Amino acid sequence: MAATLTEDLTLVYDALFAAFGHQGWWPAETPFETMVGAILTQNVSWKNAAQAVRNLEDAGMLDPHLLAAADPADIARRIVPSRFYNQKAERIHEFAGVYVAEFGADPAAMAAVETRELRERLLALRGFGKETADTILLYACEKPVFVVDAYTRRIFSRYGLLPEGASYDRTQRLFAENLDPDVALFNDYHAQIVCLGKTVCKTSPLCDRCPIREVRGTLRCAVGRM
Repeated sequence: MAATLTEDLTLVYDALFAAFGHQGWWPAETPFETMVGAILTQNVSWKNAAQAVRNLEDAGMLDPHLLAAADPADIARRIVPSRFYNQKAERIHEFAGVYVAEFGADPAAMAAVETRELRERLLALRGFGKETADTILLYACEKPVFVVDAYTRRIFSRYGLLPEGASYDRTQRLFAENLDPDVALFNDYHAQIVCLGKTVCKTSPLCDRCPIREVRGTLRCAVGRM
């Protein structure tokens, strides 16, 4: 069974890569920008989160020491496009303080911490869920942790690789247990899933445009059966 799942997941990735090309995620200049972006993109599109990041940068505030020392209200007014900006300002302020105090604002020092231990530390922060923590682990710390989102659950349940309503952990295990722990692969695979979910495999899917529909083997979409 595991070999079949490995083959299926590989075929899906290859089809997505052929259709969309390498996605080049996460779009950030520094690891810290990625960390802040992971907080800002909670419950909002990346376009809005990116605008909030640019606002911080334009204000000269995209610095861990400055954000740790800033009044959260000053952060909040810069990140209005990200929605829930007061809550996110508090989260950024708290995270920046931890990043400075515990890791010396050094991404290499943060990345040197064992993955499970670092994940638990991130999840202990107020407002940090599994997707936010794993985004930081994968994209900022370059740890082979597969990031799961709503697109992942939607697409792979439609193809019968996950039960409908699968949990975050169940979904993550599908990839972690059947693919090699490869940072570059996990990075681009997640980005490919986001691309497919946003453009094709929507709530009302455009099945005739889906690149995965050409994949054979055990894969069959429950929505767009041919």
